[in-house]
Amino acid sequence: MSNPPNFRTVAAAGLIALGLIGAGWFAAQGMAKLRTADRYVTVKGSAERVVEADLVVWPLSQTVGGDDLALVQGGLDANTATIRAFLSGAGFGDDEVVVSPPRLEDRWAYSYGDSRPPERYRYSNTVTLRTGRVAEAIAALRRSGEIVAQGVMLNTGEDGGPQFEFTRLNDIKPELIAEATANARVSAEQFASDSGARIGGIRTANQGVISIGDRDRGSPQVKTVRVVTTVEYFLRD
Repeated sequence: MSNPPNFRTVAAAGLIALGLIGAGWFAAQGMAKLRTADRYVTVKGSAERVVEADLVVWPLSQTVGGDDLALVQGGLDANTATIRAFLSGAGFGDDEVVVSPPRLEDRWAYSYGDSRPPERYRYSNTVTLRTGRVAEAIAALRRSGEIVAQGVMLNTGEDGGPQFEFTRLNDIKPELIAEATANARVSAEQFASDSGARIGGIRTANQGVISIGDRDRGSPQVKTVRVVTTVEYFLRD
């Protein structure tokens, strides 16, 4: 005849049963949270502003060639003075004009016999206008043919022409990011509504890319600033 179970045995069995029940409950809760956390939607939002450039960098490159080094140097100095006088006449000060050190090329140094070019020396430099007075710079640019008319051959393709820049991005950046994020939320809410869910909190957010480009080829001084944000929202039932 078997002995009846003692109190300790019954208590231990009860604790084990409770432990199994508790483990099952926590596991179920964990799975529920996992399924809830796994439901999210990724959306993008964008915002744009059309702005005017506030800085012009206009490099004017020129080259003088010849066989007499002194004459070549004298020609470069004269051309530099012509360019500076043109910019001064357009109203720009010395603090807005920078002249690069001259670059001398001896084209005979690495050539032999009949392969020698007709001109031995090429002497060049760049006079650069850097100014925030965009309208005045555009007016001067339209009259740049006056420099050529005085015998200065500008290397127009060497430096790519004037560059118009927008430097006050930080002034409009917060507003653009806020607008782009709001547009992203609108897209997320529409997605949630179509799928029978609702938007929860933000899972992740990425500011993305901020780009500044010309509005069109004909007006490089007018820029389009564009911000794209990527946001992930949790979905709730």
